[in-house]
Amino acid sequence: MIDRKLLEILACPVCKGSVQEEDGWILCKTCNKRYPIRDNIPIMLVEEAEDIPDQDAE
Repeated sequence: MIDRKLLEILACPVCKGSVQEEDGWILCKTCNKRYPIRDNIPIMLVEEAEDIPDQDAE
């Protein structure tokens, strides 16, 4: 789990929107991207970004 204070200062590198933590990912609902968390470190690199899967498709 990522520290709340860190989450408050993190921003999506694609759109600069606010992010949230969910299921081991950092999510940006503004541009629909997610970033992995590895060893409790958010990997906030554009190259690591994935589209958030559509909930209806799962």
